[in-house]
Amino acid sequence: MEPAQAKRIIEALLFISSQPFTFKRLTQVLPDLSGSDIRAHVQALNDEYAAAHRAFAVQEVAGGYQLVTDKALAAWVKKALQMPKPDAVSTASLETLAIIAYRQPITKAEVEAIRGVDISASLDSLTEKKFIKIAGRKDSPGRPFLYGTTPEFLRHFGLKSVEALPPMAPVSVSEAITIQDLKPAELPPPVPATAVEVGQP
Repeated sequence: MEPAQAKRIIEALLFISSQPFTFKRLTQVLPDLSGSDIRAHVQALNDEYAAAHRAFAVQEVAGGYQLVTDKALAAWVKKALQMPKPDAVSTASLETLAIIAYRQPITKAEVEAIRGVDISASLDSLTEKKFIKIAGRKDSPGRPFLYGTTPEFLRHFGLKSVEALPPMAPVSVSEAITIQDLKPAELPPPVPATAVEVGQP
């Protein structure tokens, strides 16, 4: 194996690991390399990082290797980690949101018929986060509220418009809509939220 390729592989393995990548695991993943080869490649990576003044380096930790940030940047890293984080959206809320996004405008009862559970808590959470809004009333007995997505939903998931949602396979909604459908990384780049209006009845 070419040294450049070996270094790239080692770098990728360390990059994806949230815990120290043990020396033993490296030898298992890269059986063509000897222990001394792996150590040499790790040192070469560190030399390259240092020469390029990169913000990170490979550090030997607990019998393995881990990518760590430069200690000189600790103040900025600490500040970023201490900043308030946005509230996480539960799996149940994301499933409800996906149905609303694909079927809007839609009533609470219609979403519950698809999910098979009460969605009151999810609706409250999504409304609080401004991912959904009341988009009108349905012309049916009781005139129930219709729900649709908001510009904040588009901004958060990096969508230009609801038409940019990944296409839904021609199967039942419960089978077609998944949390993965709404991963920001798989969607087009965002535009300013004020540039679009969605969820109209």
